[in-house]
Amino acid sequence: MAIMVNLDVMMAKRKISSNELAEKVGITPANLSILKTGKAKAVRFSTLDKICEALDCQPGDILEHV
Repeated sequence: MAIMVNLDVMMAKRKISSNELAEKVGITPANLSILKTGKAKAVRFSTLDKICEALDCQPGDILEHV
C-alpha cells in the first residue's frame, strides 16, 4: 500500500504550526508527527475530520494514493 500523507504541505499552505494543529485537533504533538511523517498505520475518521476542519480542506488534500 502506497499512501502518501501530505499533511505538512497543507499545514504550510494554511500557515499553522504542528503544536497549534495538535491542540486544535486534540492529539499530542508526537502523534501528529507520526501522521506527518507517514509512519502511522491508521488514522481514525474522527481525527481526520478534525484535521480537515482545522485546515479547511478535504481528506484528499491530505492523503494521496500513489
